[in-house]
Amino acid sequence: MPRILIRGGDVITMDPGLGDIPRGSVLVDGDRIAAVGQVCDASGAEVVEAGGMIVLPGFVDAHLHTWQTGLRGLAGDWSLVDYSRHMHLNLARQFTPEDLYLANLAGGWGHLDAGITSLFDWCHNNPTPEHSDRAIDGLAESGVRAVFGHGTARHPKGEEAPPAPRPHPAEEVRRLRLGRLHDESALVTMALAIRGPDATPYEIAAQDVRLALDHGIVASTHVGGRLVREAPDGLRRLHADGLLGPRFNAVHANQLSDEELRLLAEAGATVTACPEVEMQMGHGDPVCGRFAAAGGAPSLGVDIESNVSGEMFTPMRMALQFWRSAVNDWLLRQGQAPERVAVRCRRALEWATIEGARAMGLGHRTGSLAPGKQADLILIRKSDMNLFPARDPVQAVVFRANPSNVESVMVAGGWRKRGGRLLAGNVPATLERLMESGRRIMKDAGMG
Repeated sequence: MPRILIRGGDVITMDPGLGDIPRGSVLVDGDRIAAVGQVCDASGAEVVEAGGMIVLPGFVDAHLHTWQTGLRGLAGDWSLVDYSRHMHLNLARQFTPEDLYLANLAGGWGHLDAGITSLFDWCHNNPTPEHSDRAIDGLAESGVRAVFGHGTARHPKGEEAPPAPRPHPAEEVRRLRLGRLHDESALVTMALAIRGPDATPYEIAAQDVRLALDHGIVASTHVGGRLVREAPDGLRRLHADGLLGPRFNAVHANQLSDEELRLLAEAGATVTACPEVEMQMGHGDPVCGRFAAAGGAPSLGVDIESNVSGEMFTPMRMALQFWRSAVNDWLLRQGQAPERVAVRCRRALEWATIEGARAMGLGHRTGSLAPGKQADLILIRKSDMNLFPARDPVQAVVFRANPSNVESVMVAGGWRKRGGRLLAGNVPATLERLMESGRRIMKDAGMG
């Protein structure tokens, strides 16, 4: 791969030692960042003039059920009860392995087009090994950096009732982990998407976390989103048994107590909020502010594209402004006028970049622009009407930008989008196949 010098842009590194660099440069050598600064010695490198651009790490979607890409625009008026009834008890059961492949391929492309270079594919609609294999095929072909979260189908086709709680299938995990997902340096790596203590007895939840730790991968679970929890003291027991740590990721966590959030933070575990979906469907208030107050650093996810758009600008704004509003409301109730905002917008950009990478177990590889890290970055046009004059690059990204402003996207030193155009083959034909896949799924579910 050639050396590439991206020169003259306003660089937001998200690295505390490097900071922001006006009219800075980023030197890419192969798949890694070689240098970041005002001037880089880059003799022989291809030069990309980035004047009028903001250069920053690619966004990280830390929680996505990518298999729902072909059902976009379906869940905008659903509650969590509706979602469980329509999606898991009906639509999900109609998916073939090829449906997962198409959804993950198009979902990966859509994320790249929106400036997302990494995603956590939380795949809990994989009733057979073939479903998992084709889901991984779609991610790999899309060119996005992805962690494939191997889950378990909620209500597999052919079973009249949801299966009784049972441990994560260790043999299938071993097949993938020792096979095609063994390479930690690859673009597609592995995690476990476990049922966790909200949905299984404690003994099973602990066994599943140990399975992930034995394989050196993240265990991610939906938690704190239920009024009825299978193991109400599950997080406390996981903490007591030494099973909480940086490789434990709790998704949503809206209804967790302050004590539970503190235990997660103290253990170095991560929490991923999906504010758009949570605020609609009834999970509870987004937890970013509470988890930060407990000493943690939240990350953000899209969650389901059957409900919301696959981009990170909106989740950043919603999470940030909800936290600010909650603090302002508390002060007003005390008879005090808010004198300053509770949290600065740079924090939201951290949630959507480096903290997302850490939640996925990739913080050492991506999420910031620093020498030695993977060259996962995006360029955003400052000259676009909705951004100009973009006096503060961080505020421009957090409060004003949208996917249409993403000019270029690079993953592992390779361009995935240039000049505003996605660099992918046969997109129209693939999207037509995705459309037909969705039609058939809905028809077979009696919703067509």
